[in-house]
Amino acid sequence: MTELELKYGCNPNQKPARIYMENGELPLQVLNGKPGYINFMDALNSWQLVKALRKATGLPAAASFKHVSPAGAALGTPLSETQQKIYFAEGLDTSPIARAYIKARGCDRLSSYGDWAALSDVCDAPTARFLALEVSDGVIAPGYTDEALEILKTKRKGGYNVVQIDPAYEPAPIERRNIYGITFEQGYNAFEIHEGLLENIVTENKDLPDAAKKDLLLALLTLKYTQSNSVCYVKDGQTIGVGAGQQSRIHCTRLAGNKADTWMLRQHPKVLALPFKPGIRRPNRDNAIDVYISDEYEDVLADGAWQEIFVSRPEPLLPEEKKAWIATLSGVSVGSDAFFPFGDNVERARKSGVQYIAQPGGSIRDDAVIQACDRYGIVMAFTGMRLFHH
Repeated sequence: MTELELKYGCNPNQKPARIYMENGELPLQVLNGKPGYINFMDALNSWQLVKALRKATGLPAAASFKHVSPAGAALGTPLSETQQKIYFAEGLDTSPIARAYIKARGCDRLSSYGDWAALSDVCDAPTARFLALEVSDGVIAPGYTDEALEILKTKRKGGYNVVQIDPAYEPAPIERRNIYGITFEQGYNAFEIHEGLLENIVTENKDLPDAAKKDLLLALLTLKYTQSNSVCYVKDGQTIGVGAGQQSRIHCTRLAGNKADTWMLRQHPKVLALPFKPGIRRPNRDNAIDVYISDEYEDVLADGAWQEIFVSRPEPLLPEEKKAWIATLSGVSVGSDAFFPFGDNVERARKSGVQYIAQPGGSIRDDAVIQACDRYGIVMAFTGMRLFHH
């Protein structure tokens, strides 16, 4: 098949719409559903990310995409009991690729609502069963077991989007796009991210453990497929905060850091003990947890809205409790798709437990940024490579 007609483009008024190959066949098949224009943008960007993660780490990888940027990405490492609880995966049979997606979606479950899932490995039944429980628009993978495909075909009244891609496909070396009727052309970004990029450590502390190297690779690869400007926080093989598409670097760092803080607060004993009513849907639980953690909770309590979700009125999570809990977060890695222009990015990052940073370097204020890292014993590597994605 050389082309596939779509219902419309980014918006219903944008017709006609299609995806096609100028030469050869499309490297993908639609096994179920009718993916749209934005679905395919998410699918193809997310597939590049998980394919690259698989190659760089040797581990199964997954991503949860929304509006052409990852809400989360992760490797198929083990799930702790706490993670099983906060990701709503308790009692589920899991596999490495299932764990990768559970953790990718767990980075920012609120943003992952209605996501596009990407899997580096064949989708198996455990992964399909978890996907079936979540609100998701579709999935792309190099293959599906018969059981997994049957499970996915029952989702969304049979309309769930399932796309299979040829894992051997390689894009043309030149890519083109049109903006306002004008054609842009550039070389495909085939730059390979590997551990060698982390060798130029510019801080006094040069102790970069293997686990941190893997986390920094995950951060950098996530940034390669995130709308710029972007900053990514990673811990233990999964993103915990992605700041995408911001005009200011510090706003990226704050946004991603706030998401990392929220990820940490979801593990607070008070959050784990929230008395949800039986049968409350997963998205409603996610929303309730987000409000409970936020500064808006006192207003919600006053309005009595808690009665719709909880068996009893939860005790508030106080500001000093939040601050103390976030302060226990450590061993976090951060990547930036372009240089940190000021030390304020380091100051914000370290408040969310950051101990390792990878960024291109090249700012006229590099010395001030390095000094900020040295002040807190943070390890920072200059990769020398910008990772803008638009």
